[in-house]
Amino acid sequence: GIKRSTRETRSVSAALKQGQITPIELCQKCLSLIKKTKFLNAYITVTEEVALKQAEESEKRYKNGQSLGDLDGIPIAVKDNFSTSGIETTCASNMLKGYVPPYNATVVQKLLDQGALLMGKTNLDEFAMGSGTTDGVFGPVKNPWSYSKQYREKRRKQEPHGEKEDSNWLITGGSSGGSAAAVSAFTCFAALGSDTGGSTRNPAAHCGLVGVKPSYGLVSRHGLIPLVNSMDVPGILTRYVDDAAIVLGILAGHDPKDSTTVQDPVKPFMLPSLTDVSKLCIGIPKLNSIDLEGRMIGFESLLCHFY
Repeated sequence: GIKRSTRETRSVSAALKQGQITPIELCQKCLSLIKKTKFLNAYITVTEEVALKQAEESEKRYKNGQSLGDLDGIPIAVKDNFSTSGIETTCASNMLKGYVPPYNATVVQKLLDQGALLMGKTNLDEFAMGSGTTDGVFGPVKNPWSYSKQYREKRRKQEPHGEKEDSNWLITGGSSGGSAAAVSAFTCFAALGSDTGGSTRNPAAHCGLVGVKPSYGLVSRHGLIPLVNSMDVPGILTRYVDDAAIVLGILAGHDPKDSTTVQDPVKPFMLPSLTDVSKLCIGIPKLNSIDLEGRMIGFESLLCHFY
């Protein structure tokens, strides 16, 4: 099997190079999970034929020892407000149903150029205007953690004679909730979201993921259907920090099609190794009480208790 680590994408990439699994097998496993978790409503469009064709091309490269990098053969998903050539892009709105862009968004093209496999387009709040992924025309996205054994047992204890199980689902946050659910449910290894005021970071927090909103101008917005031009940024959702850094390293940089992108060359993102977490200090400010006039009583200054 594939050894899991804090560098999931590189572990899988190594397994692909060693022949432990093929890109086609990996793609089929993710497609199978997409079908099994269809009730989450994470995807608007599943691009099965496209993904399998890309997997075939990736497999040929691996057999010839010509891997394109860490993302070659790795399944990804893309929020449905990024333009995808030949694939319907709806923004979860009736206004754009049937719209098929003639080009790829720059960030999508960069991922495909690295050999990533596009599993599909993910659900969102209509035109990315929302924070729960409950307000698109394709219906709400359900948080995969709603169906965890721990959560179900907790709900049964709280409401032994309560509502039906399927009504107790949790939201994913938004507006990139489809991308968050897709990654959290293991149907892909990374997904693109967009972030204007939290639309990538919010669902990452809801779904137990890593969510990154790059600095404005670090990543091209070309092909991202805008909500607020001066604030929109393509976002990244992964299960591990190192994977987010890999994707950001691929996406970052100047784009002549987006005049707001940085002009200077972007250096590769290198994360420091942290081997002993037992030496980390976590600070928690302690507040005892507040009186009727709003004054803090017994507040232990701004010092923290360290564990």
